[in-house]
Amino acid sequence: MRIVVLAGGIGGARFLRGLKQAVPDADITVIGNTGDDIHLFGLKICPDLDTVMYTLGGGIDEEQGWGRTDETFHLKEELAAYGVGPEWFGLGDRDFATHIVRTQMLGAGFPLSAVTEALCDRWQPGVRLIPMTDDRVETHVAVTLPDSGSATGAGERKAVHFQEYWVRLRASVPAEAVVPVGAEQAKPAPGVLEAIAEADVILFPPSNPVVSVGTILAVPGIREAIADAGVPVIGLSPIVGDAPVRGMADKVLAAVGVESTAPAVAEHYGSGLLDGWLVDTVDAGCVERVEAAGIRCRAVPLMMTDVDAAARMAREALTLAEEVRAV
Repeated sequence: MRIVVLAGGIGGARFLRGLKQAVPDADITVIGNTGDDIHLFGLKICPDLDTVMYTLGGGIDEEQGWGRTDETFHLKEELAAYGVGPEWFGLGDRDFATHIVRTQMLGAGFPLSAVTEALCDRWQPGVRLIPMTDDRVETHVAVTLPDSGSATGAGERKAVHFQEYWVRLRASVPAEAVVPVGAEQAKPAPGVLEAIAEADVILFPPSNPVVSVGTILAVPGIREAIADAGVPVIGLSPIVGDAPVRGMADKVLAAVGVESTAPAVAEHYGSGLLDGWLVDTVDAGCVERVEAAGIRCRAVPLMMTDVDAAARMAREALTLAEEVRAV
């Protein structure tokens, strides 16, 4: 079985670990989000690609879901002592090594897809991990920063990098717009469209529908290839009980005019893209609404409490894919 998965960071990586357990013999290609990428300290940092790579390769910090296990932060402390920031973005010593190797290879002329393949040679994630594009795409968020000195309390309206919005600001101010800068000019990385065309099933894990899966779909050609693939496309809701399972997806959903509910996210993707949608059992009452939108829907447990739970979710997604295929 050939499976293509569009993945963001923590949620996508943990789902993939379950998928590998559920179908150990499957040929899995992961199209990774690069809209979260950022340049800091002269280095190219790819948080979502690295989270998938570390998680599947056994090097992730399990408690926080990102970064390396057994990490130290001596380099970060030394940079801060020199007054070099930003201090709000935490990179550990082991993690720095990955970014140094990546940046050196990119500087030598290798595309990001080739660099990612080389990095995965060390980690052996058991999937083929491809960035959505070799071109530079960075998600920015329009916000109005607070100003206690103004009459209204509102200050400057500006666009900040998604990492600054998510990590430094902690999504504490409303997101007024979300823009994947550079996406319109980007091309799918080598292997992306081919993997989609050859897939038996395509899965959207419970990743952020706006800044993870949504950013991948913003690269011209990818959404169209999925819609035209002629195979079941199944998504798993990242919203359970009208709230994100993890993170602050509700903040960016509001910016694109989508309510933070399981059926609204399915409708946001649309029946032209999705064939099936899994919601959590607490949202069983919305199944009829999703199916009225032309998307087959089932209610199953969607909390990834451990690898076994993620594997059960993956099996449910593949079962729904078979239902769709049989119609």
